[in-house]
Parts: sequence; structure tokens; C-alpha cells
Amino acid sequence: MDHAQEVPATAGVGDAEVPEKAKRRRFDATYKQRMLEEADRSTGPGELGELLRREGLYSSHLTCWRRQRNEGSLAGLAPKRRGRKAKRRDPLAKELDKLHRENQRLAERLRQAEMIIDVQKKVSEMLAVSPEELRPLKNLEDEESE
Repeated sequence: MDHAQEVPATAGVGDAEVPEKAKRRRFDATYKQRMLEEADRSTGPGELGELLRREGLYSSHLTCWRRQRNEGSLAGLAPKRRGRKAKRRDPLAKELDKLHRENQRLAERLRQAEMIIDVQKKVSEMLAVSPEELRPLKNLEDEESE
């Protein structure tokens, strides 16, 4: 005999009690201190596990909190601010960034100018004309246009 009950396909849709997004739990320093003291007092078999189950904690919480406590008492147990550190922008750093950008821009212009000069040298070699011979022609063109 099969004891399984048939459930309609639409049952359970939309009535779940699980929130859409889990919320991160935060523990204040006094709670952490109290839990560490209780954990330290738990010496009997199964007492620590009972404490962890009752409070919904993991053993890694206690390990991390003990390390924080050893590093600096309650200050180590205070929650740390999450996310990136705020950048301090002083005027010298802003000026330095500006100069770096300008340096990069000028280096790129220099690279382009050197490339143009190299191309001009190759063209003059292909035409068997020296760059000095081209200069008087350029000067004549300038005089004619005036």
C-alpha cells in the first residue's frame, strides 16, 4: 500500500514562508561576549552543541569571536564595516593624477610623431631623395603661396 497523498499541482505556490532573500545576521559585541562565556562554561558532553543549536550558531562563529576577543577584547568583537574603504582625496593626489594623464597623452603624441618621421624617412629612401633636398622645395612652396 502506498501511503503518499496526492497534492494538487497548484498547492504550495506562493504560500512559502521562506523570504525571497536571506538577511545577514549581525551580532553585537555584548551578545558575542555572552555566548563566548557560555561556551567556555559548557564542559559537559553535548552542552556546547546544545548551546549552538539553541542560538542558531555555528562553531566557526565561536572560533572567529575567540580570535577577535584575543586580538583586542570587546573592540575586536565589534562588527566591522563592510565594503570598500573610503578613499581620501587630497589635492596633491588629484594633481598627481592629472599630471599622469597629461604625461600619458604627451607620450602617445611623441610616439605618433616618431612614427610619422620614420614613415617620411622610408618614403624619401624609396624616392631616392634626401630629406635635405625636400626642404628647399618646401620653402619655395611657402614663398609662392605668399
